[in-house]
Amino acid sequence: MLLTYQYKLNPTPEQVVILETWGELLRRHWNYALGERLDWLRRTRSQIDRCSLVSQAIGEIPDKPDYYTQASNLKQTKELFPDYKSIYADCQQQNLMRLDKAWKRWIVPDKKGKRGGKPRFKKRGNICSFTFPRVNSPKAGAHLTDNILKLSKIGEIEVVLHRPIPDGFEIKQATIVVKADGWYCSFSLEDKTVPDALSIDEITTATGIDIGLEKFLTTADGQSIEVPQYYRKAQSVLARQQRKLARKIKGSKNYQKQANKVARLHLHVVRQRKEFHYHVAHWLVKSYDLIIFENLNIRGLARTRLAKSILDISWGAFLEIMQAVAVKRGKLTLGVDPRGTSINCSSCGERVEKTLAVRVHSCSCGLVIDRDWNSALNLLKLGSAGLPISGCGGLGDTQPVKQQVSFVNLRCSRYTACS
Repeated sequence: MLLTYQYKLNPTPEQVVILETWGELLRRHWNYALGERLDWLRRTRSQIDRCSLVSQAIGEIPDKPDYYTQASNLKQTKELFPDYKSIYADCQQQNLMRLDKAWKRWIVPDKKGKRGGKPRFKKRGNICSFTFPRVNSPKAGAHLTDNILKLSKIGEIEVVLHRPIPDGFEIKQATIVVKADGWYCSFSLEDKTVPDALSIDEITTATGIDIGLEKFLTTADGQSIEVPQYYRKAQSVLARQQRKLARKIKGSKNYQKQANKVARLHLHVVRQRKEFHYHVAHWLVKSYDLIIFENLNIRGLARTRLAKSILDISWGAFLEIMQAVAVKRGKLTLGVDPRGTSINCSSCGERVEKTLAVRVHSCSCGLVIDRDWNSALNLLKLGSAGLPISGCGGLGDTQPVKQQVSFVNLRCSRYTACS
């Protein structure tokens, strides 16, 4: 299993200039290589309703560019533009590999027939990272010794090791990235000690989770977590700083300073949300062997009037984090179809129609519980069918009919690193 540990770097002012220069040169190279591919595509394609002589450019059609042809032209690029000689060769090759992957995701559909977006030309400052594919090997361009990272053609940079790299983990590659508050290094680590996933016979506890906007999630046990709303709480501060930014002259030093303040605020919100997601994911994986969630069309829901709330809570990012944490701990996750889970009764199965404004599920069988709790129970039944565990989630006939959801308080430390 590959893990990513990110550490803060303390480069000198001279090293910062070198890092920024590398990013700008790689950005130009990306744009040139993308232009080659798009030019070949335009010259070899014609719209179905017209002759190719009308749509194609006049001139010799170039050979099809790919990663290998563009990588072989790096030598000629360095001869024409000597500045590229100062960049480590592997970083330039990795830049072309990124473009090749983005191009193939756009041209070639996946198994489900879906394709990625069209690769775009990068404006100044867009390429803010570059990768050293080998670390601590004889021909590597990056070597980590204690808290010193030695990069080829850059020098030694101090690394803030806020947590040690675990013993037995092999560092595969290092990615240098710039954020609003400085430079960072992301190490890709290979962990060979990941436990095997539990078998079906070993599952003892399971739950279904219903994610929503009123409550972040509700489990089949009746426990819920409140929505933190980090972005909405920071909106007033962001609006004030953005108004200040609008008054600055675009491109001036004051404009750049104010833009950095706005970027730092957004970065703080992102980190708050990510830390909250990790706390909830670790709590769920620690408590249950099997977690059943609903496969929502989050991209479609984000186009509705509730887009701001949905993007603020970031369901998709949380589900990805939860599944990664489950794999790391050897637990299981399962996504099921959410159709009817909020309407059908978890006790008798009767269909109880209700609008989104109705937050209590009341059935003719006598069951009166929270709407989200009822949905979580239905998810548990769908996902646990055929498993040797109880699908009722702890809601039995001996318990009272009217139930209220209990909230779980998760205290997220500002300085706690979750991964």
